[in-house]
Amino acid sequence: MVNKVRLMVLTAGIIAAAAPMTMQAGEVPGPHPAYLHALSDLRAARHYLNDGWAYDRVRREDNDAIKHIDAAIDEIKRAAIDDGKSLNEPFQIDTRLSPHDRFRKANELLFAAHRDLEHAEDVPQAHGLRDRAIGHIDYAHTIVDNAARTARWE
Repeated sequence: MVNKVRLMVLTAGIIAAAAPMTMQAGEVPGPHPAYLHALSDLRAARHYLNDGWAYDRVRREDNDAIKHIDAAIDEIKRAAIDDGKSLNEPFQIDTRLSPHDRFRKANELLFAAHRDLEHAEDVPQAHGLRDRAIGHIDYAHTIVDNAARTARWE
């Protein structure tokens, strides 16, 4: 009888100790579709800006925008939302696009990534990371937008 009571007390203690861990894990939902979609958009934008075509007149701006896209991707990954894809993974872009249209397409993708993150699931632990990622995306968008306006497209 004493052993049964000890077993019940021990079982109750284990359940009580495990309950907070279960609740914390439940606060962060499994898949994060908005974050994953934003990662996909950011990678696509990066490829439109960095696919070996390097338009000389805006190369510096192009590289600066890519640095901010990479920083946004890192912030999302630090929020533990990672789709496991590498930045250098092959990606098909429309190579027939002019340099101007590549910048336009990159900006469309950056806007989509911003929108995805803005409407992402509300995970309190990821607010700062999400907000920093949005800041990097917006900065990259500004750089690409300025480069598209100031370059003399042939």
